[in-house]
Amino acid sequence: MGTTISIVNQKGGVGKTTTAINLSACLAELGKRVLLVDADPQGNATSGIGIPRQAARPQLYDVLAGFVEPRAAVKHTRFTRLDVIPSDIDLAGAEIELSQLEEREFMIQRALQPLIIDYDFIVLDAPPSLGLLTVNCLTAAHYILIPIQCEYYALEGLGNLLSTIRKVRMSLNPSVLVLGILRTMYDTRTNLASQVSEEVEKHFPHWVLRTIIPRTVRLSEAPSHGMPIIYYDSRNVAAAAYRQLAQEVLERLGEVNEAPLPSKNEMKQEEDTNH
Repeated sequence: MGTTISIVNQKGGVGKTTTAINLSACLAELGKRVLLVDADPQGNATSGIGIPRQAARPQLYDVLAGFVEPRAAVKHTRFTRLDVIPSDIDLAGAEIELSQLEEREFMIQRALQPLIIDYDFIVLDAPPSLGLLTVNCLTAAHYILIPIQCEYYALEGLGNLLSTIRKVRMSLNPSVLVLGILRTMYDTRTNLASQVSEEVEKHFPHWVLRTIIPRTVRLSEAPSHGMPIIYYDSRNVAAAAYRQLAQEVLERLGEVNEAPLPSKNEMKQEEDTNH
């Protein structure tokens, strides 16, 4: 039975898709069978893993709309043990169509159910929003990984995300756990990155992961070549960081000790501190 991890942050540009692609690749490198599910209508995980968007048929939208069976949408990548269910802009229409259905929050969970036995890990790249597709990703997940960029306003909006996770846990998916908070885009040349990193550690000591993803040019270039960083530049520091992340994720899954979700008042204090 596979483990489903949703990579979620409603803010864009925090390294969410980069993390989904590279965590998937590094878990596969460790011998795990991995399915990357692109649940973002922008389709960046699809192109970033080397699947041309125009060739991404059938895709997640076709599964959710009931046009094809889930396995028909799975595409093998050129990377060992790593498959993908692609997406493109058509998925944006699914959010509107799904909103009219009963139990609409469970559509992705049901779509993935037949595939659970085929993979050790299913990694979902959620959209940068708190809409219905993201709620579906939270409902389908066993664990949630939250990337936060080491830049100004890093914690801004995190209260809304945690509130959504709390609601999902209460009414839709009581077993979902926060696997960790991942610091991304860390620039060693700035004091700000260090300060933000310390803030994250202070506010979320139980959740913050040891791994920190550095900002590198090669990591930014890799998606344009349709390659995870470990294949594009295996000796890059970001490749080492994502390999470390995969190891840490496996460690955490063996000993997940879930911290309680902060209260709204606690989150308000954190957001006030950040302004």
